[in-house]
Amino acid sequence: MEQQLVSAHDIFPHIRIVLGMVIGLGVTRLLSGLARIVQHPGQYRLYSVHLAWVVSVLLMLVHFWWWEFGLFQIETWTFGKYLFIIFYAVTLFLLCALLFPDSMLDYTSYEDFFYSRRAWFFGLLAATYLLDVIDTLLKGPEHFARFGVEYLFRTPVFVTLCVIAILVSDRRFHIAFVAAALVYQISFILRLFDTIV
Repeated sequence: MEQQLVSAHDIFPHIRIVLGMVIGLGVTRLLSGLARIVQHPGQYRLYSVHLAWVVSVLLMLVHFWWWEFGLFQIETWTFGKYLFIIFYAVTLFLLCALLFPDSMLDYTSYEDFFYSRRAWFFGLLAATYLLDVIDTLLKGPEHFARFGVEYLFRTPVFVTLCVIAILVSDRRFHIAFVAAALVYQISFILRLFDTIV
């Protein structure tokens, strides 16, 4: 009996379905959290830094789904590569879960919650920057080279800022960090990912 070989381009849509499910859970978590704020605006005091990170992570999820189209360039899929991509998506989902917990009963406000969980949040955020480097390398040296020298500075700078954010609870630092991260994130997407190919 003749065995039919499956091409990498046949495997890619299968992998994107699983990615879509995990990313969809993250988007659902963020949108449900925002809907809960709209439904019960006075239940817990809002915090602008928390809301700005919600916007940033939502943008990160949408961007992740967009840039992962580059995985179609992978010629040989292994279970290890597949597992890595799923792990990356799960890390993004966990960021969403850390922004909107199942219950806020132990906290007086979103500010209180955010600072009490900042080590977990910024630890995972730093991990996503490191995972992004591996993800970019998976797509090939040409893809990696496309980002130039800026990419080589971007990751260590953001990982360092995440470590500082874990150690420092100064509100001014956190406002400056999320504002700079959002501006840079939007700039990075528009300059380097405006088109999918």
